[in-house]
Amino acid sequence: MLIEVKIPQLSESVSEATLLEWKKKQGEAVKRDESLIDIETDKVVLELPAPADGVLKEIIKGDRGTVVSGEVIAVIDTEATASASAPASAAAPAPAPAKAGVPAMPAAQKIASELGVDTSKLQGTGRDGRVTKGDVLAQAGRPASFAAQTPAATPAPSAAPLPSLPSPVNMDSVLKGRPEQRVPMSRLRQRVAERLVQSQSTAAILTTFNEVNMQPVMDMRKRYLDRFEKEHGVRLGFMSFFVKAAVHALKRYPIINASVDGTDIVYHGYFDIGIAVGSPRGLVVPVLRDADQLSFAGIEKKIGEFGKRAQDGKLTIEELTGGTFSISNGGTFGSMLSTPIINPPQSAILGVHATKDRPVAENGQVVIRPMNYLALSYDHRIIDGREAVLFLVAIKDALEDPARLVLEI
Repeated sequence: MLIEVKIPQLSESVSEATLLEWKKKQGEAVKRDESLIDIETDKVVLELPAPADGVLKEIIKGDRGTVVSGEVIAVIDTEATASASAPASAAAPAPAPAKAGVPAMPAAQKIASELGVDTSKLQGTGRDGRVTKGDVLAQAGRPASFAAQTPAATPAPSAAPLPSLPSPVNMDSVLKGRPEQRVPMSRLRQRVAERLVQSQSTAAILTTFNEVNMQPVMDMRKRYLDRFEKEHGVRLGFMSFFVKAAVHALKRYPIINASVDGTDIVYHGYFDIGIAVGSPRGLVVPVLRDADQLSFAGIEKKIGEFGKRAQDGKLTIEELTGGTFSISNGGTFGSMLSTPIINPPQSAILGVHATKDRPVAENGQVVIRPMNYLALSYDHRIIDGREAVLFLVAIKDALEDPARLVLEI
């Protein structure tokens, strides 16, 4: 029987996608749920698994092809046998045994064989308790990038590891003589470029600055660091304070949480905070939904999860969609000051920078304090300078007296 391999339904905001590199050749045998190819959208990379056991009879759409939802890209013959020229699957290392009744995924079996991990002793986190490649890598203490060396598999389209295409720039080659190397932009990079230009050309962007003494936050964090980690199983970082302070200020100045829709101003009665995260594929902004309802521990757990999954290329489209306000922490890379660009259709973004000891004047005396410079870029079409400045002052006051965040005053 011939079975068509189709592109899954993409998000409403994604009109088309790009096929990356086929992991199987025409005429090769495939197993159900074995990853066939990665599909890159402007937000995430998805794995497309084989719908059934059989032979990849025909590849209709090749590498780097542009596709849309429901498009047929290949055909699998469930009754055929692999051609003689195709690599024999028996030549692969024998997979590690899986837990009885709960098999490991094909990619997990292959990685387990290479790393010498017994999957029967692992607690699977995949669908129906199946052992995933992430479970194997975690057991072996290998980084998630190791999985990029082997085909990945999943029972349904999901975020995939970083693709091998486009190839990274070979700097050794570029630095010899005067050659050039042309590398196509990923869809994510194209989308980032498009949105940044859109933001610059459609919004009247201004940036206001303020400085905050981080000593009170640092003292509170140091005092409760160990107890917090023991109680919640996650380290207490600084981002949860910035998120809480931002929500605190947004409640006071709701225009900062609003957006422009034509000639209307849309006020949002919820606080979905985008957290800018760097990934190997580029900048992504996963969203903390209903951040006002999250505890400090809840915020830290979600941010930690976002960071890890961004590195693994496993963020979903839904997690990257929406948001009413964003925070960009360039301080993690050592930035001292910047003017962040608004993420449309939002109307403002908070830039956080590195905290450094600085001489400041207090009560007529020069003292050393750990200072952080905050930057708020805002859309002057709907936000006046007064609201922007007072909003940033509200964040400053909350961070310099963090008890306000707990007491909500």
